[in-house]
Amino acid sequence: MTMDEDGGLLLSSRAVGDVLVAAVHEAGGTLLRWRMDHVDHQPGRGTTATYRAHVAWDWGEATEIVGVTARVGGADAGDRASERVYHDAEGHEVTVWIYPADPELPGLASAAYAEGVAELVNDHGLWIPQGGALAGKRPYVSPGDIRLDVVGYRPRQRAVLRADVHVGEEMRRFYLKVQTAEEAIQTVGQHRLLRGAGIPAPEVLALTEDSVVVLEGLPGRPLTSALFREDFPCSAEELIAVLDAFPPVVARLPRRLPWTESVHYYVGVVARALPELEPRLLWLADQVSQGLAGLPAGEEATHGDFHEGQVHVSGGRVCGILDIDAIGPGRRADDLGCLLAHLSTIQRMDAAQAAHLQGLLEAWTPVFDRRVDPTELRLRAAGVAISLATGPHRSQEAQWREETIAIISAAEALVRQSG
Repeated sequence: MTMDEDGGLLLSSRAVGDVLVAAVHEAGGTLLRWRMDHVDHQPGRGTTATYRAHVAWDWGEATEIVGVTARVGGADAGDRASERVYHDAEGHEVTVWIYPADPELPGLASAAYAEGVAELVNDHGLWIPQGGALAGKRPYVSPGDIRLDVVGYRPRQRAVLRADVHVGEEMRRFYLKVQTAEEAIQTVGQHRLLRGAGIPAPEVLALTEDSVVVLEGLPGRPLTSALFREDFPCSAEELIAVLDAFPPVVARLPRRLPWTESVHYYVGVVARALPELEPRLLWLADQVSQGLAGLPAGEEATHGDFHEGQVHVSGGRVCGILDIDAIGPGRRADDLGCLLAHLSTIQRMDAAQAAHLQGLLEAWTPVFDRRVDPTELRLRAAGVAISLATGPHRSQEAQWREETIAIISAAEALVRQSG
């Protein structure tokens, strides 16, 4: 493979500007300026990046999100379906699209606009007011009744949007999960499986023909915010209990590898962005992989991506659990290690927040240690932390270098605690 066959250098350089200019011109606009917004580099496979582009159209100027994908071996069938495949001066074959026309997420084209969401709500009869003159009826919802926000977007993988629908004095919140067709069907089945077992996952309200899953908003507040707004948002026992309540059938679903199985891959991603960290990263990865070697894969029902952003709490209790796409067999230390990793790598806290979080960790970690092996817990957490270290550069955070180093330091602390 040549040095930049996977497009990592091209898509992170100013040279990609020529491709952006050509794509915007073909769409009928003029590119005025741009900056990188997000980059997902998979060494040896390919790179997808998005750029915030200020574009002059016939009707005026606007900021657009322009996506570009480069792959080892050139564009695939999905790329070519976008009908915008270009070659740069070095011969790279790249695919370009303008949000929301993501080649892998056809439902995003309608879910990204209030007009499309209003049509979805009306067509599926999702809005039935509970009180007032319209109680029990299905009023017509117009685009003006909807406030739409992007919760998250991973180009060519998934998008989540929050839709607040206001009719009269009532408001109802929906989440629109835009996925590939196969993943959307799987998501619906997983939600129904867990809800049928009494797990407080969101209710599935609709699945559209273009693979948009509509979910009911959960009660309570995310643990992410409750961590710093409540003295004691929930107990460690509560967190463990919701996982232990998963039905046994979850352990018979297809197995997904835990984050720690890919620790050397994530080391490669981080080292590509910060080569000076490579020796330290390789040492950490070896400690994690060698320390976990020989442990069975596990047959417990697991969440697969359990962290504070996936949990809703109210009154000191867990009242909801999100993003259950990765449920399947594994080890409880996978889930608790994932949570510990996320809590250990939270960025941009002030002194009071850091002290409060440290207090929660000191209360929760001993409880986790009684449920799973303490050494395994910390090694699993360290492996997840290394995967999280890819995030600041991928999201092009202003201080991504400093944040990446801080995360790696947290991973190292976890490794040293494991001994």
